[in-house]
Amino acid sequence: MNKKYILILGDIIAFIILTYVGFAFHGGLDLLRFFALLLPLLAAWFLLIPRFDLLNQEVIKQAKNLYLVAFAMLFVIPLGIAVRGYILNMPTLPIFVLAMYAANALGMLIWRFIYIFIAKKN
Repeated sequence: MNKKYILILGDIIAFIILTYVGFAFHGGLDLLRFFALLLPLLAAWFLLIPRFDLLNQEVIKQAKNLYLVAFAMLFVIPLGIAVRGYILNMPTLPIFVLAMYAANALGMLIWRFIYIFIAKKN
């Protein structure tokens, strides 16, 4: 399998896990709300990460560039949550944006760090 496809599939799985864990900590899974959050986050992620070179194998296989993941999340999370608010027709608390940023940036950093070892091994 192409490394880029592994990266993309891993990103999707990471967002699914992170979103599921968030719902698990806050009272259970409502599928409408789950997908109203997951799909805009995925769309924002894949829309914005090319601008940060986060699909470029030469950039992402170096641990020193992991900061780009956290930096990209500064734009991805607010965009995804704004779309979620529009879909659900409800306001978003700033603390929710901060919590989502912290959890998703950390989770994606962990996944991308694991990916570095996968990419170097092959």
